[in-house]
Amino acid sequence: MFLKTDQGLEWAGGTSARALGAGAAGFGRAAAPHRDWRTRLAAIDWVPDLGMRIGSLDWWRGLATCTALCAATIALAPGVRPLIGSVPAPLAGAEAEGARVQGIAPLALGSGTGRVAAATEFVRPLTEVPERPRIDLSATLGQGDSFGRALERAGVGRTQAQEAARLVGGAASLADIPAGTRIALTLGRRSSRAMPRPLERLALRARFDLSVAVVRDGGGLRLERTPIAVDHTPLRLQGLVGASLYRSARAAGAPVRAVEAYIKAMATRVSIGRDVHAADSFDMVIERDRAATGETKLGDLLFAGLDQGRRSLRMLRWTGNGEREATWFDAAGQAERRGGMGMPVAGRVTSNFGLRMHPLLGFMRMHKGIDIAAPYGAPILAAIDGVVASAGRNAGYGNFVKLAHSGGLSSGYGHMSRIAVRGGQRVRQGQVIGYIGSTGLSTGPHLHWEVWRNGQSINPRSISFASVARLSGENLRGFKRQVQAMLAVKPGA
Repeated sequence: MFLKTDQGLEWAGGTSARALGAGAAGFGRAAAPHRDWRTRLAAIDWVPDLGMRIGSLDWWRGLATCTALCAATIALAPGVRPLIGSVPAPLAGAEAEGARVQGIAPLALGSGTGRVAAATEFVRPLTEVPERPRIDLSATLGQGDSFGRALERAGVGRTQAQEAARLVGGAASLADIPAGTRIALTLGRRSSRAMPRPLERLALRARFDLSVAVVRDGGGLRLERTPIAVDHTPLRLQGLVGASLYRSARAAGAPVRAVEAYIKAMATRVSIGRDVHAADSFDMVIERDRAATGETKLGDLLFAGLDQGRRSLRMLRWTGNGEREATWFDAAGQAERRGGMGMPVAGRVTSNFGLRMHPLLGFMRMHKGIDIAAPYGAPILAAIDGVVASAGRNAGYGNFVKLAHSGGLSSGYGHMSRIAVRGGQRVRQGQVIGYIGSTGLSTGPHLHWEVWRNGQSINPRSISFASVARLSGENLRGFKRQVQAMLAVKPGA
């Protein structure tokens, strides 16, 4: 069945043309809707996509359309000249002079920004550019630099630089001024271009508690001192050990040097890797100077504490026992220096001394040391006093340091990420000799710690020695007063 529509005849009902089969082909052709030439012309795509079906009839038709349109455009292009609008009459007299004075000089005529007023006949060119009467500069004291050379590099004459260095040296030692100190300078007008500018003023922070300034007074230079009030209340930090004692202490605000000193002090009494747990609490008191100008400077570790619930360990850095160097004493006034080769790094033992299945080679092999897993970059400490026998790359050990000790002992530390000592250097127990890494034949960041006696590998935990020092008399009483003073410091204050 067919329906009459505006477009011709269409199929009606539920049977489609495709379902009629080959036998109804003649019937379908006879019933095809009639189309006039306008309908067929409108169905043609005159502008097909020339990137599709290249070479087909539609493509050639589209190319012909494009060519015809281009030809028509060229043929119909206007050949007449454009009309020019009217031009205003040029200015003359006072109007021209006013416009010239207020005109904007373009960049092509030498303007720096495009907003420079044009010159008039009253402008006279200068023979030379005048100098500024004063110049404010700054100089930075470099590592290993001298104060006088830093001033000379900034433009101060040698004579004046030497005089300024002499004046500043009278207020503070020039050698104690830290590298990176900024020096504010003011140079005045010079009488001739061949002469250096005179120093008018110089100011710097000579010490943490002192600022100095060198000013020109009359014909010479004089020194002005400005003392800075400093509060010496120490800083007390407390927190949980967590997964890493080193990282927890650093996150609490302790500087690297103080954390290393804390681990060194605790290592004389406890094994950091075996006896210190995540639920334990650390307590440390650090030297701190706070200036009235807002700066803060942290110094050495003064007090180290460890609370393990059932046991508390408190240690104080003390020099009142007549020794030249400070020693760590416990709260009872006893200093015990263990030579039991406590753990050289705060971490977890993953492989002990003896036979084991090698994790990379896949067969049983004698493990001649102890593997201690620790965070990448954690400091590695010398087990006992010694001399660096070698420091460098060593095959499967990666970055390796070997220390020679008394009594035929020597110890090795492998897989470091970075070495902090050099060959022939003397190190003390607890001194940082390198940092945890995974160099050489390694599956992750850890320390391979090995000990030899007369050239034979031995278990590092089999070595033990100890020396004890006790305070007494006035030294002990002064020591206990200092312990109470440290415990009285408020945390974080």
